[in-house]
Amino acid sequence: MAFLSRHGAGHRLLPSELNFRANIYGFKVLGVERLLSASAVGSLKEEYRPLDILVPDQFYDRTKGRISTFFGHGLVAHVAFAHPVCGDLSAIAADSAQAVGATVHRGGTYVNMEGPQFSTLAESRLYRTWGIGRHRDDEPAGGEAGTRGGDLLRDFALITDYDCWHPITTRVTVELVVANLLQNAVTAQRAIAAAVERISGARTCGCKDALATAIITRPDAVPEQIKKDLAPIVGKYLK
Repeated sequence: MAFLSRHGAGHRLLPSELNFRANIYGFKVLGVERLLSASAVGSLKEEYRPLDILVPDQFYDRTKGRISTFFGHGLVAHVAFAHPVCGDLSAIAADSAQAVGATVHRGGTYVNMEGPQFSTLAESRLYRTWGIGRHRDDEPAGGEAGTRGGDLLRDFALITDYDCWHPITTRVTVELVVANLLQNAVTAQRAIAAAVERISGARTCGCKDALATAIITRPDAVPEQIKKDLAPIVGKYLK
């Protein structure tokens, strides 16, 4: 088991500053096969209340300033992403959060925005038709690497506020987000611990073979340096 604080000690990194490819690569080098992540999100639906947990099954990515793939530079792969989260792992996450007493919502759309600013009122009203959201950092790369996860916020999405669309939170502040996040911290820790206890044995989900039919470049046409650089991710497919 490995743990990573994505934003660094003291929360020093913006979402757009996170080197998510390096994070995923490091996990692959360590032999990690499953990823559970936790993020603070704003709810865009009345029934998803602050302090609830949602386990999303879809994403809508509005970011534009970050690289979203491991591939390129002579290696092309097109990973199927219709179902971006591992169903097996999501079920474990939801069951674990429910077992420790959390109010859990299974399934929903996670809107990934660039930030670091919170949504405008116009954006928030538009997003309400899509689900819940704040930011995510490594889902595309995780899917490509065959280590798809979710959130207690992505397999675990910790709802901290109603974003600015709701009359009770017309202005989202860091103080509001942190206050609710701290209340959820104990629940999140217990839920993640419970999920880890439920995970065992070899993976049987299709996620583990996400790259098996995704690489379109002929193995003999892939630059040797790229093969070397991405060996932890694509090595078994380019022998």
